[in-house]
Amino acid sequence: MTQMPLSLSLAVLAFMMTVIWGGPLLRILRHFKVGKIIRVEEPGHHGVKMGTPTMGGVMFIVPVVLLTLLLNASDLFGVAGIGRSILLPLVVMLAFAILGAVDDWEGIRGPRRGEGMRSRTKFLIQVVLALGTAYALKYLLQAPDLYLPGYPIEIELGWWYIPIAAFVIVSMSNAVNFTDGLDGLAGLIAATAFVAYGGIALMQGQTYVARFCFIMVGALFGYLWFNVHPAMLFMGDTGSQALGATLTVVSLMTGQWGVLPIIAIIPVSEMVSVVIQILYVRATKGRRFFKMTPIHLHFELLGWSETQVVQRFWLIGLLAAMVGVGLALV
Repeated sequence: MTQMPLSLSLAVLAFMMTVIWGGPLLRILRHFKVGKIIRVEEPGHHGVKMGTPTMGGVMFIVPVVLLTLLLNASDLFGVAGIGRSILLPLVVMLAFAILGAVDDWEGIRGPRRGEGMRSRTKFLIQVVLALGTAYALKYLLQAPDLYLPGYPIEIELGWWYIPIAAFVIVSMSNAVNFTDGLDGLAGLIAATAFVAYGGIALMQGQTYVARFCFIMVGALFGYLWFNVHPAMLFMGDTGSQALGATLTVVSLMTGQWGVLPIIAIIPVSEMVSVVIQILYVRATKGRRFFKMTPIHLHFELLGWSETQVVQRFWLIGLLAAMVGVGLALV
């Protein structure tokens, strides 16, 4: 636990870097009119969000990249920094951020304005990136295949690890994307999940993974400085896809991705609600199971205020993260 002070210090540094450059980024996004487009069917009060700067994921991605690279460079001078193993989640974060940025830009200025990239195209690219990441985890980093609560021995998955890990990466990337719909929701949930896996990594002795997690947490808190209600900007697919994929890679590096559906219960619930809605609409030829999906919109239409949804979802996410960490230690 002697690594905890350094990890927390890195989180504070990341927070300060994000807050400092957040203002200039906001002015840049407003200058180029990179504004959010609201779906017509969303709750009426969401109309006030129209035009709010999006692609705000850049706000926390840039400090994380700079700080991680600087800490890696410190190894050249004999100072223990962040560890080269963290380059994989860093590359994954950048790759999914670029994909998300293209999707955001297509939806704002491209020929598919208001819609973004074609779903099949985006999904195919996600799968290719995820398969490459899973291969690197298995054969380059030699990450543990899987640990389950109450079973201390590593479960060997063999070659099945690659498609399973790729599936989890793509699923969580889209799950966090579905979660990003209310002020502060995705950022709070992601930060809580990274704290959980940072703690798990510390207990495993994976100090570099833990430091990276806390850098992510600090940067996300800096982003939330501008994203809490009423939000001054949104992360867009640039941030949400990157967060989901990076969180999954961190969980895979610890081998404790079996508890990821618990630690990330809110994103998983958001994704499951969309799947249930689609299947139910098809089975009943038009009837809806939820008033609207993702599920946070359902609760808004039930009468919950935006801040109530965010706060209650975050409380659930926090409790679930605590349970997940506890199970990982069993």
